[in-house]
Amino acid sequence: QVHLVESGGGLVQPGGSLRLSCAASGSIFSIYSMSWHRRQAPGQQPEWVATINSADITKYADSVKGRFTISRDSAKNTTYLQMSDLTPEDTAVYYCNLDYYDASYYFTSAWGQGTQVTVSS
Repeated sequence: QVHLVESGGGLVQPGGSLRLSCAASGSIFSIYSMSWHRRQAPGQQPEWVATINSADITKYADSVKGRFTISRDSAKNTTYLQMSDLTPEDTAVYYCNLDYYDASYYFTSAWGQGTQVTVSS
């Protein structure tokens, strides 16, 4: 079992910044990648936001490129999403996703419970 705990969400004014964190714990042999996704409205499919892999290669959705930065602390199995120049369109529930090999070397995925980010004046 793997458990992801997200934190850092909240209310911020347009143009402001927030940093999200996601800490993974449990039966992890090795991490392939960690990603952030967001769901902007109930019932919508989550939108991919950013990914960082085990080689620290990062990728971003066009909608956040240049404003968001994904990073990780491999020693803590934690990923961060630094969000800057936020707009109301960034309002969403942000989810952390982990792709990893478990103790049996089985490739699988885990999701966090989500953290709300609201951008409003």
